[in-house]
Amino acid sequence: MGRNKDITTEKKSKSLHKDEFEILDEQDESKHPFYASPLFDFLYPFRSPGSQWMTQYIIVLFVLIISTAIGLGPYSGFNTPPMFGDFEAQRHWLEITQHLPISKWYWFDLQYWGLDYPPLTAYHSYLLGKIGSFFWPKWFTLDESRGMEDEGIKSYMRFTVLLSELICYIPAVLYFTKWVGKRRNQSPLSQSLAAAAILFQPSLMLIDHGHFQYNCVMLGFTVLAINNLLDEFYSLAAVCFVCSICFKQMSLYYSPIIFAILLSKSLFHPKWLNIPRLFAISISTLATFAVIYMPLYMFGGDSGLQNVLQSIHRIFPFERGIFEDKVANFWCVTNVIVKYRSLFTQEQLKLYSLVATVVGFLPSFIIILLHTKKHLIPYALITCSMSFYLFSFQVHEKTILVPLLPITLMFVSSDWNVLSMIFWINNVALFTLMPILKKDGLILQYAVIFIMYNWLFGNFSFVTPKFLPKSVTPGPSMSNISSHYRHRSLLPDNLVWKFIIVVSYICMVAIHIADYMFQPPSRYPDLWVLLNCALGFGCFVLFWFWSYYKLFTLRNKTIRDV
Repeated sequence: MGRNKDITTEKKSKSLHKDEFEILDEQDESKHPFYASPLFDFLYPFRSPGSQWMTQYIIVLFVLIISTAIGLGPYSGFNTPPMFGDFEAQRHWLEITQHLPISKWYWFDLQYWGLDYPPLTAYHSYLLGKIGSFFWPKWFTLDESRGMEDEGIKSYMRFTVLLSELICYIPAVLYFTKWVGKRRNQSPLSQSLAAAAILFQPSLMLIDHGHFQYNCVMLGFTVLAINNLLDEFYSLAAVCFVCSICFKQMSLYYSPIIFAILLSKSLFHPKWLNIPRLFAISISTLATFAVIYMPLYMFGGDSGLQNVLQSIHRIFPFERGIFEDKVANFWCVTNVIVKYRSLFTQEQLKLYSLVATVVGFLPSFIIILLHTKKHLIPYALITCSMSFYLFSFQVHEKTILVPLLPITLMFVSSDWNVLSMIFWINNVALFTLMPILKKDGLILQYAVIFIMYNWLFGNFSFVTPKFLPKSVTPGPSMSNISSHYRHRSLLPDNLVWKFIIVVSYICMVAIHIADYMFQPPSRYPDLWVLLNCALGFGCFVLFWFWSYYKLFTLRNKTIRDV
């Protein structure tokens, strides 16, 4: 009897050590990071085993409802001829892929909205255009449909983003949170709350469903690649990541880390030089690129190779300069003092930005190459993609969505201090998008989603119970929360970070008030936008350093030590 008990104990011990994400003790629901939140109270009735399956459906339904509500507003380029904006660009790509041969996709009318995304975006546009033409061909009549803004085309285009997100992004996020949650012995309710925090990310919602883009597809493929890395399906991870790059080139911001992980798993882990794995990953990567680019070559007319080269040339717009619009990165913010475009040539700026970017992400590349642990993947992706955002050539303000993905995936953490930092930088990122959203006429959506997101996940829990009667907050957390717990979801424990975050929020409010109430000086017409960028840049740099600190301190630990 005693021997059987020892064998059982040994088996349990081995099972606990089988994965880096295991945690030895199961958390009490009252200690869950989102315990002090209205969303926890809303989903609390579904905590029983017979109802747990409902939480994910409720969350996905609410995501679609809120996204649809955002889509009822204006979009990029609404009523602004002759070029309109991103909405017209995406609609135009559905148009040209319907009526032109593949050999002309990347050559047609480059002065208007020429196709400048990789081939997978073109095929995505072709498919959506075919479906839309089935319902109403006039939406995509070549040349004649330019600038079309009737309710039919707006509804259809909005629907295509919802559909793309529902197919590519949402299932990948749900799998990620479930994978991590199960290995941390978290309840299904806890997993659903983490998924909700990721899916309700306001910046992605406002850009994709407000401004109008399809970033959810690129990000969905990236999450699928991460999921396969966690499952140790490395060739499939390579395939998914190539699809991400071939949908939108911004995914290259993750490429050094993905490459380092795949290289490390082929050369060092679990044994030296795993030739079959290295061969499988290499073949999968090359084959995926070949399959995606093959139609451009085969149907590219007399010069299929030239057609492929043109598509590559189009997706790297170096001729636009080191930055285009005002963006919260190093080059734009310091350009106020150092006029780079007048002091340096385009070629010099390309070199300088390349060197700065490589120096920025090189430590994370080395760490993840030598310490390929699953709990380090999000931090490595954060530091690497943030390095690209801060220092690379030709960065748009919307590019912050790339580092925001691994940042937001960290909502699976159970560390209060980590979650406080994640909420803070999400708010900062949304703040930096305010100028473009204001230009699109989406200030109402910006304000509502900003407030709703922070309220929904408990960032206002430190004041809510004080000002509302208990009958208004009947849930188990909002009514009975202790005063010690109320402030923790808003601020970390560290006094320095508390000071930085509070000051940054005060500055955000001050810039908002100044932008709303006062016209900038005629001598400095972009003053409020530049202050927005400067504040965002400062916060991003500090968060970047913090991410590196976490990466360094966790590199020799397992998740049980965190």
